Amino acid sequence: MRTREWRLAAAALLLACGGAVAKSDTNMSCDVESDYDFSLSERSVIFTRSSGSPRQLVVRQGRLFVDDRWVTLSGADRRRVAEYEREAREIVPLAREIGLEATEIAFIALGEVAAGFSNDPEASRRKLQTARKRLDTRLGQSISANRYSSDALGEAIGAAVRDVLPTVMGDIVGGAVRAAFGGDTARLQRMENLDAELEALIEPRAEALGRSAEALCMRMRRLDEIDDALDYRLPDGRPLDLLRVEVEHKRRRDGA
Repeated sequence: MRTREWRLAAAALLLACGGAVAKSDTNMSCDVESDYDFSLSERSVIFTRSSGSPRQLVVRQGRLFVDDRWVTLSGADRRRVAEYEREAREIVPLAREIGLEATEIAFIALGEVAAGFSNDPEASRRKLQTARKRLDTRLGQSISANRYSSDALGEAIGAAVRDVLPTVMGDIVGGAVRAAFGGDTARLQRMENLDAELEALIEPRAEALGRSAEALCMRMRRLDEIDDALDYRLPDGRPLDLLRVEVEHKRRRDGA
């Protein structure tokens, strides 16, 4: 069976942990996987998948619905399920904020690159601003603290990237080629200094983002712990296994 991710949280962690330029002695790897697609409504936390059994799970106020019925839970499991729902509801807005901040940092970096390389920096910046506004509008329409779809988030970010990246990258590449062949020493010098300028611009935000991502990872691991602690078993004896989280801290090497 193909494994699916809780795409909002996993994408936020990937962007934040992998894209941050924070100076740290360790790198944190946080892998989040699930066999289910995850959605959140005002009343329930919902897990669905297109194949396998069970196909649908609903968590609501200490109760658990499996495929076609509400199942009987022990008192301890009712408390665990209620805690799971609370944690899931708190995680979604946190993951959304991290994903948006990571996207913002990426747009800032791309804007600075466009300013240094493009033949028309202002036009490139306007394209980026337009794409970002469209992204914010799409997210506002499809995602909130009480309404979330991983598909909606992926579609919104993917559409924004498709809108802007080809034209902006064309501007950047064209400007770099013209500077190289035209002997534009000022622009070439700007290109040489761009790495340092970008680091100074985004490093404080990236460091904060990395800390938020680590906090999110710990919250995801807590969900996994609650899931693993459930006494309830499916009719064939299997545990629910809603979520799997693996956290690894690796010591950074020099230059890593």
